[in-house]
Amino acid sequence: MAAVGPGGGMGSEAGKAPAAQRIDPAREKLSPAQLHFMRQVELAQWQKTLPQRRGRNILTGLSIGALVVAIYGYTFYSVAQERFLDDLEDKAKAARVKIAGDNSS
Repeated sequence: MAAVGPGGGMGSEAGKAPAAQRIDPAREKLSPAQLHFMRQVELAQWQKTLPQRRGRNILTGLSIGALVVAIYGYTFYSVAQERFLDDLEDKAKAARVKIAGDNSS
């Protein structure tokens, strides 16, 4: 195998094309045709990964939504199970009846 040079390109092997080098369009003077080609390649790469990204986004959204629904459901369930306030109200009512009964005697 050929060694990777400082520019990131590979030497010319049989049947192998040199690797692409990173280009900063702001620093280097590129022709409009080169800029157009770069945009086309970026768009093609973006469209190639779009279905995979969309699937991951849907999965993430559904996971977050399920977590939110589970938290709200658990909260409502927990609040519905709280009976200690009912017990306190019963004791308060019994205390009021006892106090009212003591005052009438």
